[in-house]
Amino acid sequence: MKLLSNKYLLFLIRIILGFIFIYAGAEKISNPESFALSISNYKLIPAAALNICAITLPWIELVAGLLLLLGILVKENSSIILFFLSLFTIAIIISLFRGLNIECGCFGKGNQIGLLKLGENSLMIIGSLLLVFFGSDFFKLTDKN
Repeated sequence: MKLLSNKYLLFLIRIILGFIFIYAGAEKISNPESFALSISNYKLIPAAALNICAITLPWIELVAGLLLLLGILVKENSSIILFFLSLFTIAIIISLFRGLNIECGCFGKGNQIGLLKLGENSLMIIGSLLLVFFGSDFFKLTDKN
């Protein structure tokens, strides 16, 4: 348990997750049409909700990643990231069971859903959970966790 609450490990997780979500959000923001198509390929969201999701989700990812990177409200932003990762992972699992061979929409084109993507998401979920439970007060911009 001491290793999991190590301030250097938590800081590393915070930095990695922050950069991943900043990059993923920026990539989706730069091409919302492509992201909307990726979302529609999952066949889980009504067509009327596609555009609002394609426009708002990337901005939330970008801001949460940036605030995480800066150490601002770490537990809260880790909770947002954990929520998104959980939704994305559930969508991938459902799509795999339905036999869909689609791109995940994570970082633009070329990222197929599959066991590798589930493994990546699982690692990020574990990292997010650690930050939700322990926070990361090493090298942060504010006094709040």
